[in-house]
Amino acid sequence: MGLRLNLEKMMEQKSGAVKALTGGIVHLFKQNKVTHVQGYGKITGKNQVTATERDGSTQVINTKNVLIATGSEVTPFPGLEVDEESVVSSTGALSLKKVPEKMVVIGAGVIGVELGSVWQRLGADVTAVEYLAHIGGLGIDMEISKNFQRILQKQGLKFKLGTKVTGAAKRPDGNIDVSIEAAAGGKAEVMTCDVLLVCVGRRPFTQNLGLEELGIELDRGKIPINSRFQTKIPNIYAIGDVVAGPMLAHKAEDEGILCVEGIAGGAVHVDYNCVPSVIYTHPEVAWVGKSEEQLKEEGTPYKIGKFPFAANSRAKTNAETDGLVKILSHKDTDRMLGAHILGTGAGEMINEAALAMEYGASCEDVARVCHAHPTVSEAFREANLAASFGKAINF
Repeated sequence: MGLRLNLEKMMEQKSGAVKALTGGIVHLFKQNKVTHVQGYGKITGKNQVTATERDGSTQVINTKNVLIATGSEVTPFPGLEVDEESVVSSTGALSLKKVPEKMVVIGAGVIGVELGSVWQRLGADVTAVEYLAHIGGLGIDMEISKNFQRILQKQGLKFKLGTKVTGAAKRPDGNIDVSIEAAAGGKAEVMTCDVLLVCVGRRPFTQNLGLEELGIELDRGKIPINSRFQTKIPNIYAIGDVVAGPMLAHKAEDEGILCVEGIAGGAVHVDYNCVPSVIYTHPEVAWVGKSEEQLKEEGTPYKIGKFPFAANSRAKTNAETDGLVKILSHKDTDRMLGAHILGTGAGEMINEAALAMEYGASCEDVARVCHAHPTVSEAFREANLAASFGKAINF
């Protein structure tokens, strides 16, 4: 009889998880005596926020400090109307009623490959169209990106790289014609799909917050801040996706903690080079620190240590041998400069690299730490061994 997908059940599980997690925050607010005002907030004075509730009523809150943490929203694609049914953003792609037959994804960055690969694994025929010549977005190491692409293609995901979408039109039968051509210009081509997923990134959510009235000007869409997260008005702070840096939840979380500690008189320090990035596909991709391309560009002398999961006991036992660990160290000091992992559990493993880098560890330091056997983390140790000593033990 084989396996059958019960999409409704799967979505139920997802909704249950989301409800529990958001409900948990409400509980934490209560526990920590945080007053929760539901409404649309606008800064209406240096020490004042006005919340407009759903029914149109307003509540004025007078305050000593204001922290802007409004995050980001999906970047719209010019000329495309997102209806969250057949033309969807990442929001709609999480709640489709049925598995699409053919899906076209605009953008093969982090969100594009994550959601594209989900629907591909559930049975859709998925093609991702990407303007850049590689997948995985900015910051990813090119060697990792090429290997990652090969694995996803083996799974059935299709890519059109160096390609731009010039428009899309709905047909009478409900399907969508997507017009594409080479990024450098060239012969136009039309692809047809029943679901078009727009994943061209996210942009800071800053409109109608009262910034203009306060004289806070944006810098390329983001709110300018100093090292203590203060805007040009010292008691108004900003963190997360609305300020510079990677648009990552854990980066925003750290900034939020540090910002408030700073307001209370504590020290404020964050090393953005030690903020890890993860692509939640199967297998995962994760990295922290510099890519090989960045080191070349900076002219930093480096060594490379690599270890394939095919040579790792646990990966072999679990039949999850795709991918590798790639470590970059300083040629003269052996300091870890970057860690790049492609493989199952990469998102868990990368935190060891982040800890090592935060402490300024050398690759020898990691190589001399006893790692439990059999675990996939041994591959991380072996790659550090290769970077530091020039050779791994088990490969």
